[in-house]
Amino acid sequence: MAITVVIADDQEMVRTGFRMILESQSDIEVVEDVVDGEAALDAVRRHDPDVLLLDIRMPKLDGLEVTRRLSATGTERPRIVIVTTFDLDEYVHSALHGGASGFLLKDASPAMLVEAVRAAAVGDSLVSPAITVRLLREMAPIAARRQVREPAEPLTDRETEVVRCLARGMTNAEIASALFVSLSTVKTHLANVQTKLDARNRVEIAAWAWESGLATGTP
Repeated sequence: MAITVVIADDQEMVRTGFRMILESQSDIEVVEDVVDGEAALDAVRRHDPDVLLLDIRMPKLDGLEVTRRLSATGTERPRIVIVTTFDLDEYVHSALHGGASGFLLKDASPAMLVEAVRAAAVGDSLVSPAITVRLLREMAPIAARRQVREPAEPLTDRETEVVRCLARGMTNAEIASALFVSLSTVKTHLANVQTKLDARNRVEIAAWAWESGLATGTP
């Protein structure tokens, strides 16, 4: 079954670009693209999509308000990914705390957009690497004052390398290239680390890496 997607953005060029990128994937289907927040809510009611891509600044209702309203329904669908030109920390926090599954900048690569949609569809989350690294670096000194959780089993040397790359904002494909391994190998290592840390997603793995000092190489 294809992952169904609704795109909400008031710029036609952006909607067209996102549609072309996503529909080039055999496992993704864009069921509608709309120009404002109210139309986004209506499209969700009519299509019940797996994923909703939302701009923040839109007419009638902005993306953050749409996120809050959909999250308040208590249903699991759609998973929401905010895609915006604005990376203000207050927007990131509001989006993720409001129930969004991801936060991307519009200059993210096509591969990152596809990866974010796929991650959201299975209940995972993905945040633009640049945003992730900045936020985690800022939060690390505070978080490190708390007791850092120990993995259920020690990480292997290769798992440690993969996690360090992840914490520095690299995508799975970039990690594979940097470590000269296959993409499936990277995914396997991250799945093992996620189990060992009892982490919900890659963002929690990256946070642990910064809190523990692994990201900087000074645990």
